[in-house]
Amino acid sequence: MTFPVVGMVGGGQLARMTHEAGIPLGIRFKLLSDTPQDSAAQVVSDVVIGDYRDLDTLRDFARGCDVITFDHEHVPTEHLRALEADGIVVRPGPDALVHAHDKGVMRARLSEIGAPCPRHRIVADPADVSRFAAEGDGFPVILKTVVGGYDGKGVWFVRSEADAADAFKAGVAVLAEEKVDFVRELAANVVRSPSDQAVAYPVVESIQVGGVCDTVIAPAPDLADALAGEAQELALRIASELGVVGHLAVELFETRDGRILVNELAMRPHNSGHWTQDGAITSQFANHVRAVLDLPLGDPRPRSKWTVMCNVLGGDYPDMYYAYLHCMARDPQLKIHMYGKDVKPGRKVGHVNTYGDDLADVRERARHAADYLRGTITE
Repeated sequence: MTFPVVGMVGGGQLARMTHEAGIPLGIRFKLLSDTPQDSAAQVVSDVVIGDYRDLDTLRDFARGCDVITFDHEHVPTEHLRALEADGIVVRPGPDALVHAHDKGVMRARLSEIGAPCPRHRIVADPADVSRFAAEGDGFPVILKTVVGGYDGKGVWFVRSEADAADAFKAGVAVLAEEKVDFVRELAANVVRSPSDQAVAYPVVESIQVGGVCDTVIAPAPDLADALAGEAQELALRIASELGVVGHLAVELFETRDGRILVNELAMRPHNSGHWTQDGAITSQFANHVRAVLDLPLGDPRPRSKWTVMCNVLGGDYPDMYYAYLHCMARDPQLKIHMYGKDVKPGRKVGHVNTYGDDLADVRERARHAADYLRGTITE
């Protein structure tokens, strides 16, 4: 029997952890990476260095792969359609992935299927931003480039027409959205296979700091069962309506008046699902591998009452390996996941997971480990 080859476009930490999840199953991975130093390129044996924006490179890379999948949404949609025309299996396919690649397309389609969204429209220039603001409750509003943004990049919080100028300097279309009055951010993670099997993970709370995910709590504390069920059903419906194959993260706002609104979509493993590596029976990475190969999906239920993930960001203390001595001795149950990245201030270089029955204790353990690894605390 020949085990399948999964071609992963993108060499970041998501590819690294997806590869790790495929190892116990004997799944072989082929990687298209920007550089040999990328996170996944350090651990995958079959690596092609090349530009995912070049169609010939993609075609050459796809030879010998049974399926192509991704650790980011930035491959041009027309290139993916060309691969499909060549008979290459792409999951998620371009007709689905375009909704994560282009926020304008995403908003239009979500509105079409009746998914709850913030008020929005494409705007042409700063004066049009003022008109958009006047159509609602006025400034402030949120501006986003329709393509290319991530981790707070390509997003502007604008309080006036003058503030809006920077958003148009990139030369790409700009989406305006109302500033939502929300209590917190949630995420509903689901996985769908080509056979239309689907599973839903518990809805989590995602805490952002400076536009970057800092902490994820699973399940979201004090979330009403009805609203949690609504969020899971919404994510499953979006996955089905958009034809998603693989992991889908639906980032949500929980509003002060008790509603949920869709913020963003990601059609790949997602930061809000990293807790599943140690806190769920089947991780998001393992289920993504299963889905793109059309294998039966694994159980998404949690192993513990609470799991908390904290991202480890780079600081001024580069010797994180030495910090293991303290962190592992202090908390033998701590799970550390590092990405093989050079330590730079503010850069995501890893994450930690903790779990248990007491939420306050679980949160403190995760926070302490992340801060000690970063060098924010020294005891």
